[in-house]
Amino acid sequence: MTKGAEVIFVGDDWAEDHHDVEILDEAGGCLARRRFPEGVAGVGQLHALIAEHAADPAGVAVGIETDRGLWVTSLVAAGYAVYAVNPKSVARYRERHAVSGAKSDPGDAKVLADLVRTDRHVHRPVAGDSEEVEAVKVLARAQQRLIWDRQRHLNNLRSTLREFYPAALVAFGTELAHPDALAVLGRAPTPAEGRKLSVSAIEAALRRGGRRRNVEDRARAVQHALRSSQLDAAVGVSAAFGATVRASVAIVAEITRQLGELEAEMAKGFESHPDAEILGSLPGLGVVLGARVLGEFGDDPNRYKDGRGRRNYAGTSPITKASGKKRAVVARFVRNRHLADACYLWAFCALTASPGARALYDEHRARGAGHSQALRVLSNRLVGILDGCLRHRCLYDEQVAWSHRSAADAKAA
Repeated sequence: MTKGAEVIFVGDDWAEDHHDVEILDEAGGCLARRRFPEGVAGVGQLHALIAEHAADPAGVAVGIETDRGLWVTSLVAAGYAVYAVNPKSVARYRERHAVSGAKSDPGDAKVLADLVRTDRHVHRPVAGDSEEVEAVKVLARAQQRLIWDRQRHLNNLRSTLREFYPAALVAFGTELAHPDALAVLGRAPTPAEGRKLSVSAIEAALRRGGRRRNVEDRARAVQHALRSSQLDAAVGVSAAFGATVRASVAIVAEITRQLGELEAEMAKGFESHPDAEILGSLPGLGVVLGARVLGEFGDDPNRYKDGRGRRNYAGTSPITKASGKKRAVVARFVRNRHLADACYLWAFCALTASPGARALYDEHRARGAGHSQALRVLSNRLVGILDGCLRHRCLYDEQVAWSHRSAADAKAA
């Protein structure tokens, strides 16, 4: 933002079909208040209104409660300084204007405008990420949501099988997403149909599911499990349950297929990015997890002031609550859950790929930390290592990354 130039402050409270906007001057005086429709017409009207009060786009600061979408993209493209403010922060700022609890869309627009007028220095502008990393982020989030959706359907399928078809759980256990389970349950979604399956029919189903090795042995084991004794539901009820099983199996199979296609697209986008080699060199980061981490962190080199800022954004660093004589260090639970999930899995995968990572995890476990707590500590360290690699444009080196711990251990000895 240009120093010395007059700045105007725009608060944009967005809804699905409209935007309430308020524009303030540097003294907090209202210059304009308007509601715009969502879409091209609304964006054009907003730019025209801003142009009436600011000659230079660099002299415009916009506060809005989201960092994505076509509307936000258009604001960034216009050259405005756009601040994506967490709705929780906006709720606290609202109490500065009124403690009655009153709320309205135009009122929130004023709160947002006043927020960027007085406190924009403590908020992060929308990152200037490249188009390539934005595309990776879209694919990575879609892939992650599909995984969560598939797990919900698998949980429902398992619950249904427990009610009327426990023999299927004997046959496949917790691996209901495995192609073997989907193939057989698609062919025999009820206990009666399962008992009728011959070994050759099960073999055919397994081969259609993709199995190429130990087909005969697996088919005999599945047949034995499906023919094990169990309590039977009434014929009509069993048929109804069978229809739900068939539907769930079809949904899970299709989600799995779509996941494969999404991951192939994501891999192409990730591997063509300049930072892919650096991320791929870190222990525990393959193509899928690497793409998720890259997409969530972005590639704007000025987005994070230092490694601490990156760790705070990832939600891996703890927070301290201190008041008087009380002091507690707790996990940071308000965070980007997409990135937090990716960092947790990254730390878990790093345990078998890095001796240094394993040693840090084992040390905290020995001190009494739980599995999840130790992984959070490890993920916090890994995010710091990633920040250093990206800043210095160097590949991961196991000895360099953990040399400080080796020196400390030698000193202690």
